[in-house]
Formats: sequence, C-alpha cells, structure tokens
Amino acid sequence: MESPLGTVIVYARDMQKSAAFYARHFGFVTTGEVIEGLIELTHPDGGAGILIHQAGKSVKLGQVGVKLSFHVKDVAAFAAQAALKGLVFGAVHEANGYAFANAKDPDKNSISISSRAHRRPAA
Repeated sequence: MESPLGTVIVYARDMQKSAAFYARHFGFVTTGEVIEGLIELTHPDGGAGILIHQAGKSVKLGQVGVKLSFHVKDVAAFAAQAALKGLVFGAVHEANGYAFANAKDPDKNSISISSRAHRRPAA
C-alpha cells in the first residue's frame, strides 16, 4: 500500500507569522484564513502541504522530533537569496553528492534546504 506524505502539521504560537514565513521563504500559497483551527498552505509545484496549528501552552516548540526539509537545486544560491529576505541558514554542508543547510522557523522548529533529491546517481 502506498502512503505518500501529504501534510506536515506545524505547531505555532503566532499562526499568521508562521504561515507568512513559509509563504515568503518557500513559495507556499495560503489565504492566511484560519479554518477549523488551521491555516492551510499548498505549494504550486505540488508535494506535501503544511497545516499551521495553534500551539497549546504546554507544547515545547523547537523540541519536537520533526524537521522540514525543502528540496532545492542549489543550496548556496537559495541560502543567499533567503538571507536577503531575512532568513539566515547555517553553513552549507556537503555529503554523499549533495548539499544541505539548516535554520529555524519563527517557533524554533528545525528546517533545512537540501539538494539530495537533485543529486546525480553514483556512477
């Protein structure tokens, strides 16, 4: 049975701020409207969507075992463009034919950009 990833739920203190973050920096589309307690984001190129959920007071943000990884062809170029819009990634690391870099969203959830999905197969 196939079970592709369809949605990632991100808990946030400020739902609007988090929705705007993913729209601005990663091209997600949203109305920003809270429907049934969630803000839905989709990407024009497909892939998994994001649901922004209001974090309860007891939720310890930034300490959850989830990391969002966004596929980009050129990690260094994407990081440079993101920095111009206020999102600073850490050092670009290279391993096994691809590159990646890490950052945090407004609620300190881990995010990364990675070229792994675009790497060339080993010869």
